[in-house]
Amino acid sequence: MQPNLKKTGWLMCLALAIPLGAAANPILDGYRTAAKQENPAFKDFSAAAGQKFYSAKIGTLACASCHTDSPMAAGKHASTNKEILPLAPTANPKRFTDAANVEKWFKRNCNDVLKRACTAQEKGDFMSYVLSVK
Repeated sequence: MQPNLKKTGWLMCLALAIPLGAAANPILDGYRTAAKQENPAFKDFSAAAGQKFYSAKIGTLACASCHTDSPMAAGKHASTNKEILPLAPTANPKRFTDAANVEKWFKRNCNDVLKRACTAQEKGDFMSYVLSVK
């Protein structure tokens, strides 16, 4: 039984050594590739820029208009009052798991709020912020 305990102990140490936010997200990785193509000087996404983007009011709307000030909370659509599940994967594990669904909502919401498509940088910053919320 001792060898199994040692192996389990090492695995636990290894798991604790990896930062919680370090888990790979294939959707975010795709936006990282696209951001490098949009801007050769691109280095990486910024959760701080994503938080600013999330809270920024453009005209009469912001992401927080429907999703609340906290991505951990459920929101309501500004016009229809339809419930919106939390954005943060820590509160809603299905978030950011289906690339087609993520892209569908970025397309709709960016057009509604910004009146244009979001850039890969904006999408990645936004996701980095929401993924960082605990």
